[in-house]
Amino acid sequence: MTAVPRTPTATYRVQLEPGSGFAAAARDVPRLAALGVSHLHLSPLLEAVPGSRHGYDVTDHSRVRAELGGERGLRELAATARAHGLGLIADIVPNHMALPADTALNAPLWRLLRDGPDSPAAAWFDLDPDAGDGRMALPVLAGPAADERHALRVEDGTLRYGEHHRFPLRPGTEHLPPDELLDAQHYRLAWWRTARTELTYRRFFTVSELIAVRVEDPAVFEATHATVLRLLAEGVLTGLRVDHPDGLADPEGYLRRLRRRAGPGVWVVAEKILGPDERLPAGWPVAGTTGYDALRQVDAALTDPAGAEQLTAHYRAYTGAPPDLGGAWEPTVRRAAHRVIDHELAPERARLLRTARRLCGPEHPTAALRTALTALLVALPVYRPYVPAGRPPSAEDTALLATAAATAARDLAGPAERRALDALHDLALGHPPRTAPGPGHGHGAARADFRVRFAQVASALRAKAVEDCAGYRFTPLLSASEVGGDPGRPALPVAAFHAHCARVQRDWPLTGTVYATHDTKRSGDVRAALAALTEHPRGWADLLTEVTERAVRAGVPAPDAHAAWSCWQTAFALAPSPDPDRLAAATLKAAREAALHTTWTEPDADYEAALERFVRGGPCDAPGYPVAALARELAPQIRANVLGAALLHLTMPGVPDVYRGSESVYRALVDPDNRRPAERPLPIPDAPPAAPGGGPGGGLPAEKLWLTAVALRLRRTRPEWFGEHATYTPLAAEGPTAEHALAFCRSDRVITVAARLTRTLAAAGGWEGTVLPLPPGRWYDALAGHTAAAGTRGGGPGDGRPGHRGKTALARLLADRPVALLVRADGF
Repeated sequence: MTAVPRTPTATYRVQLEPGSGFAAAARDVPRLAALGVSHLHLSPLLEAVPGSRHGYDVTDHSRVRAELGGERGLRELAATARAHGLGLIADIVPNHMALPADTALNAPLWRLLRDGPDSPAAAWFDLDPDAGDGRMALPVLAGPAADERHALRVEDGTLRYGEHHRFPLRPGTEHLPPDELLDAQHYRLAWWRTARTELTYRRFFTVSELIAVRVEDPAVFEATHATVLRLLAEGVLTGLRVDHPDGLADPEGYLRRLRRRAGPGVWVVAEKILGPDERLPAGWPVAGTTGYDALRQVDAALTDPAGAEQLTAHYRAYTGAPPDLGGAWEPTVRRAAHRVIDHELAPERARLLRTARRLCGPEHPTAALRTALTALLVALPVYRPYVPAGRPPSAEDTALLATAAATAARDLAGPAERRALDALHDLALGHPPRTAPGPGHGHGAARADFRVRFAQVASALRAKAVEDCAGYRFTPLLSASEVGGDPGRPALPVAAFHAHCARVQRDWPLTGTVYATHDTKRSGDVRAALAALTEHPRGWADLLTEVTERAVRAGVPAPDAHAAWSCWQTAFALAPSPDPDRLAAATLKAAREAALHTTWTEPDADYEAALERFVRGGPCDAPGYPVAALARELAPQIRANVLGAALLHLTMPGVPDVYRGSESVYRALVDPDNRRPAERPLPIPDAPPAAPGGGPGGGLPAEKLWLTAVALRLRRTRPEWFGEHATYTPLAAEGPTAEHALAFCRSDRVITVAARLTRTLAAAGGWEGTVLPLPPGRWYDALAGHTAAAGTRGGGPGDGRPGHRGKTALARLLADRPVALLVRADGF
């Protein structure tokens, strides 16, 4: 039996769901052990809404989910994993629980609804006592309450609505007449649309079916974490991924409590989405983030900056989008944020505003406070500040809020709004408002509530406005519109990649890294294919003209140019034959999230029908055939990007997480597409594919699988070369096309080499005359299976022949594949 590493060398994300639970994962253990990972990374495993395919809608923290196999099944999986040298990482959800149709599934919620705000269960949930009529509003009715009363009935001592909804009755009200009975409850059933105006509880983002949990309460923390902590203590679990800590009242305080209870040796990463220039708070007691910052760096390094600019120019000409409705990134973000705060998050803003009015006094008009509050929230460039309770704000948060206030001030019209902004700025920092010395100084609890809630609302606003709405509105290059990405700056120089890696190795060497997750809008291989378009923007523009005309002649025009552009790009990434159902579902979701012509809450049936006709009759039928031709033309670039991205991800600093199926070519779109059952996997190879470039026994899927296995096995065998005490050294190629090589050395033992922008590389004459200086030693190419070259300090130029000293010719090193993984022969 191989010992399980205390710290993962690499994890493999397993998507658990009914029908594919712990037993199915156990059957896959031998294959994943052969692949080279050290830990399985399990999606949420506690009891959830029946039938849930994701498990983030937890209903009972005290039990392992029965639909997955229960605790017995989990323990059997852990035993099988241990027998193969693998540990288990669990994804935990501290921010929220399900508000299920049958509220009895959530026992604390049931007690709250039955016994009211004086129930001990009220401490579990973040309730707004001042909203509505003092009763908890539940936006579950299909229509206005008056129209739905006929569907309500009392049955078995509970209140029923329709086929699935069930609610408790306040003791002693069971025999009241219907109207009196409804009015006598501690809750009020409401039309689902009223969630925009009458919500009385904090939720996850804008999902009313997920109610936020107050894990800042020590008793609630213990109740919600007891099972997971017990499984950690017993060795069933060996690490944790913390979902969305930005939603919590005090993320750092929560993580410190979790660290104390879990123990110092448990590997913990936090799902923190960092902005382009943001840093993880230094005080967080975690190994790092789940790794979206790595995804951003890899994508940006493989994107041609000049081509991206040309694509954006073509996009603007084709769509005619105004700057704030998809034509430019920053204006689009601002308008999307205003839309989200004015609509989906209006109840959250209303609660903040009520608190601000109490603190700021009558000299600040409500309208001025509302306008200033909106402007300050919209101006935040990252998810949230982390101003602590009882301590001064950090220099980072002080600077962040000062910058946001200065930006917001430019959007405010008059002195009343700017005075209100000053007061709100003070409150966000945890200070009394300087413009209201009376009431503001005497309401410590209210100030704390504003400080905490401001940060929580900010994180929800950023997620919904940037990742979702704006990310689907500004789409010149879909691969850049990703979680943690920067669509306004899709390409970065190689130097930026090296700087990021050096900083990670220095500050967070055991952080997680990802290239695809359950939350990415497109899998890594889809994004790698899309990035190839930046190397041939003129070809894309010509293609789009042709297929647009073909679709019109076929009688299936797109309902608008923006949808056409995005849909054709997605079809290109799925070429040669995009699945009509998958493409139609992803295109509809994109249109609703963009909210330009249809939305989730107010769908336009005619528009959506036209959109589906276009998808099925255009990209998925004869008008879409030229897309496959362009994909064939760019196949060498797609291959280089797919293999290059995989190798960079698996060898850069941090602990890589391989999303289910992405060890080989995996082309998935936004959820639920990326949660569909994985295709039958290829067998794990023990030798390079017979035909690296294609043909029987080869092809890109086999190439990527071989690369993944080689890199992961190397990490597993030599963890010290990649881990906490490893080193990261950039290597610079020399010669006329040096900028097309991205290379680095880990711990003087492993060298990663990836070709980038290979179409423009070929146009520039290829690798002729370009060499890569190597550190001392004889270097073995683990992907090719032979000695590559030898290097020495001060050596001659070399010609790349095996055994030649100094520098290796990239024309020889990368002759058969666009990547190389060199290992010091004396350490292999």
